[in-house]
Amino acid sequence: MSGGAAVLAVTSLAVEARIALGPGVSVVCHHASRLLASLEAAIKPGTLGIISFGIAGGLAPDLTAGDWVIASRVRFGQERHPVDERWARQLLRALPGAVHAEILGADAPIATSAHKRQLHHQTGAAAVDMESHIAAVVAAAHKIPFVVCRAVIDDVNADLPPAALVGLGPGGRPDLPAVSRSVLRQPSQLPILARTARDYWIARHALRTGRQMLGAALGCPYFTEPAQHVLVADHLGTAHLRSAGS
Repeated sequence: MSGGAAVLAVTSLAVEARIALGPGVSVVCHHASRLLASLEAAIKPGTLGIISFGIAGGLAPDLTAGDWVIASRVRFGQERHPVDERWARQLLRALPGAVHAEILGADAPIATSAHKRQLHHQTGAAAVDMESHIAAVVAAAHKIPFVVCRAVIDDVNADLPPAALVGLGPGGRPDLPAVSRSVLRQPSQLPILARTARDYWIARHALRTGRQMLGAALGCPYFTEPAQHVLVADHLGTAHLRSAGS
């Protein structure tokens, strides 16, 4: 493979993108609503694989913040999207204790424990995120190996406070002014927000530790030569691919 060949890591948060980036990895970081176009634009000749990487909401009752889930497949409505089994096995070997189970795709955050329990009862999925089903569709269209590697942030019993649902600012970073306004409007959410913040730090630590364990190309077995790029969006939302450090 040429030195430009790389795995594409699909994320929506800036912190996920920073952690995923490394040798053999390019990062597509965008809100789920605009992720499809950004991911399509990032695919280049020699792209080795697509991995949905980052955090997810827990649905299975035995999962807690920081636990890893490697998808056995991705479910979205009536759709079922397969994953690359060889790559998934590699991820499971690299992350001892990771759960191999179905992941559910969603178009909006799943904010309440009641909704999470309902989804787990209906689907049997272990976790839910807003990016994996989009990445799965693009990977299938281009016949590119695809996997999902996600760390749980909020477990099935955790409700998300309104401040955690205000959306993201430019570049996948928290919209801190909007968070502050939400807290001022509803100060009673502070205890739940504190738990959410704690779970975030646990999940972020798991992502950093797991990323080191996965190594070059996020464990992709088809990787041969290093490459390091990041896809960034400017303030107008235009995507640009550049080398890390440039």
